[in-house]
Amino acid sequence: MPGTNLTRAEAAERAGLLDVATYAVELDLTTGERTFASTTTVTFTANTPGASTFVDLVDADLQEITLNGVALDPASAYADSRIALSDLAAENTLVVRADLPYSHSGEGLHRFVDPVDGKVYTYSQFEVPDARRVFATFEQPDLKASFQFTVTAPEHWVVVSNSPTPEPEQLGDGRATWRFEPTKPMSTYVAAIVAGEYVGVHDVYEGKFGTIPLGHYTRASLAPYLDREEVVKLTKQGFAFFEEAFDYPYPFGKYDQLYVPEYNMGAMENAGAVTLRDEYIPRSRQPRSFYEFRASVILHEMAHMWFGDLVTMKWWDDLWLNESFAEWACYWAEAEATEFKDAWTGFTNARKLTGYRQDTMVTTHPIAPVIDDLHDTEVNFDMITYAKGASVLKQLVAWVGQEPFLAGLRSYFKEFEFGNAVFDDLLRHLEAASGRELASWAQEWLQTSEVNTLSPEFTLDAEGRYAGIAVRQRAHPDHPVLRRHRLGIGLYDKAGSGSGAPGALTRRRYVEIDVEGELTEVPELVGEAQPDLLLLNDEDLAYAKIRLDERSLATALTSLSAIPDSLPRALIWSAAWDMTRDAEMPAHDFIELVLANIGAETDSWGISRMPLLAELVVNGYAAPERRLELKQRWEAGLRELLLAAEPGSDAQLSFVRRYCGAGEILRGGISGTPVGEQTIADLTALLDGSWTVPGLDVDQDLRWYVVIGLCAAGVFGEAQVAAELERDQTITGQEKAWEARAAIPTAPAKAAAWEKAWEDASTPNETHRSIIVSFARAGQEELIAPYLPRMLAAADTLLDRIGAHKGAVAYEYGFPRMLTSPEQIRLVEDWIATSTAPVGPMKFIREGLDEMKRGRAAQAKDAESAEVRA
Repeated sequence: MPGTNLTRAEAAERAGLLDVATYAVELDLTTGERTFASTTTVTFTANTPGASTFVDLVDADLQEITLNGVALDPASAYADSRIALSDLAAENTLVVRADLPYSHSGEGLHRFVDPVDGKVYTYSQFEVPDARRVFATFEQPDLKASFQFTVTAPEHWVVVSNSPTPEPEQLGDGRATWRFEPTKPMSTYVAAIVAGEYVGVHDVYEGKFGTIPLGHYTRASLAPYLDREEVVKLTKQGFAFFEEAFDYPYPFGKYDQLYVPEYNMGAMENAGAVTLRDEYIPRSRQPRSFYEFRASVILHEMAHMWFGDLVTMKWWDDLWLNESFAEWACYWAEAEATEFKDAWTGFTNARKLTGYRQDTMVTTHPIAPVIDDLHDTEVNFDMITYAKGASVLKQLVAWVGQEPFLAGLRSYFKEFEFGNAVFDDLLRHLEAASGRELASWAQEWLQTSEVNTLSPEFTLDAEGRYAGIAVRQRAHPDHPVLRRHRLGIGLYDKAGSGSGAPGALTRRRYVEIDVEGELTEVPELVGEAQPDLLLLNDEDLAYAKIRLDERSLATALTSLSAIPDSLPRALIWSAAWDMTRDAEMPAHDFIELVLANIGAETDSWGISRMPLLAELVVNGYAAPERRLELKQRWEAGLRELLLAAEPGSDAQLSFVRRYCGAGEILRGGISGTPVGEQTIADLTALLDGSWTVPGLDVDQDLRWYVVIGLCAAGVFGEAQVAAELERDQTITGQEKAWEARAAIPTAPAKAAAWEKAWEDASTPNETHRSIIVSFARAGQEELIAPYLPRMLAAADTLLDRIGAHKGAVAYEYGFPRMLTSPEQIRLVEDWIATSTAPVGPMKFIREGLDEMKRGRAAQAKDAESAEVRA
């Protein structure tokens, strides 16, 4: 039985048969707290009268089905999330009336009651295939249609959809009806309904093609925190940039952005009604990296209005292109049009690392994978789609030139406006605009997996100059493809050995070359004096792992912060992390690199991300026999960094957040090792106000960091969590309270967290996520080990019991990667060899095993380095 799955073949057959004209969707949101009433009227044609097909609808209590005036029996027509339609006419009208459940997982129509004031909020989330949880639909992207929504709701609510919000018709009983105008043709997954007691602010953008009305909405309890001027400024900057770059007017009239609660994604590009996590409206101080990322999200969704909504893929195998393009475009726009001019540095320091990580796992796949059904979409929609895809598109822009690239985009938008296209259509336009053959490039970069590693090889003459120098390219033996790269190479000298400011490590020479094949000679650098630092991929043009030669690595370890520009520093941070993860650099060396240089870092993402990675290294990559000593070093170093940071700075905030976890990782969880007492004393004093740090505001969000850290250390328990929750009775407070409970290193606390996250299907998705990310903690291995076989046993049924999204979160973020004993690794290997679990859990468990093995290899490297130094 197909269930909620849909195959490419079924979609192609249905698209070949049907042309959908309109959806008229009537929703009544006043029928109860658990369900809503949905009536769908679909008009469509069939090119083969008498043929049969099906329409999609999930979890429906069906009241009526009528096809061309003939009533169908729901008991026989509706099965397995599909309504069978037979004996189609040339012109068809289908009416489906049903009651459907509200969602608490963010899939379909999500309903939320704010614990602060009891106000109700609903919103839709339809990507990939969840419009069918709200109305009857031909659920595939290439059956575009015009949508007309009619919504009945409490009269004091705000209702927003893809079309401008009309004046409501009062029904006289406390209810009202909103009748929206029909939309432009669009795919089902970008339709939207958002309704509830939202607070909105409005503005307009006056641009190249005219006026765009702007709306920003959030729930009432968050409205005081909405930084209206900033989000309006970013929105206007984005429209000015994209309308000029694409030379095509914004296609959907008005543009609303709605910050919604308990969201299961970062944001969604609903046409004209973008939904975003309401965590992007912070109630406490956040580092600059937070605002930089929020800007990228806002611009990412805006780019989709053209690339994804105006022109849409025919099938989900081109979903990568939607997301890769929007990801590249948002960083491009951010760097060119906003205050975040170093956006590409942040991309290198954070986002790109996630692409490298995903691409080097056993589950790696091509950027453009084969998608045979919706289940394939679920397991191939990851950071290869986003981060690697954006990196490769950045390289493509460099390959064809920015102006030819934009010229190709403009003609592509005009040919396929409000329609569907495939990647070859875009490639055709780019080839025509640039004059370059791109099919081989596409095969090389989009149809292959894994990442290449680039390293320098050279010989020196008697005077220390390069007698010969080349770039060696290597590929993973399981994915032996060598690619073409546009590569920058920088030569950096310390002050005193070349030019530059005192103490600086400055670039003396820069060249760009094309790397192809296993070995590429660099004759431009022959005769150059060997620098203190030779940096491959300077300017970050290529998507490739880089390695440093021995002299350059020594320079980086001692003088990284002496490089004045943030991007080359980011490349070295990335290389060092990658070498540590690949068990080529000892954990101790990475920690020393961070402690010696992070205090001088200026890039907001470098400041926030590198200490987080260092925490992972301390906990998972250090040799067990050396871990205690390294934890002590990390604790002391973090405290020094915190106290030395500029008062009120991003660095201070980032360091104190990591310090909140140091008590946990130093104390060793249930082992009770009496280490980290200084940290625990400091955190306790921060919370009660007896220790203050100049410039540091211990606001509510930071208080939760402290409480969770002290819970994980075994110092706090339920009484302290309850007391903190009394101070913060918001939904964020409730979620953080569960995160704190899940961190407590006792068997009863872990059992309660397991029941809430792995057994209770009613747990809201953000509460569920908070528990999952806190459940399996380093230092608590003895408590977590018994849950490993339980997690494996649950894989067959968990998605059916608690939902696909929450099931994926459970395995992606809750799998105990810190368990690295040979017996635990063998247990997972044996399970994988025999299991028939669904592809989603199987993917994440395979990745968990990959991380377990990496941890064990890194620990061995760290132990080996200790022996060598001894």
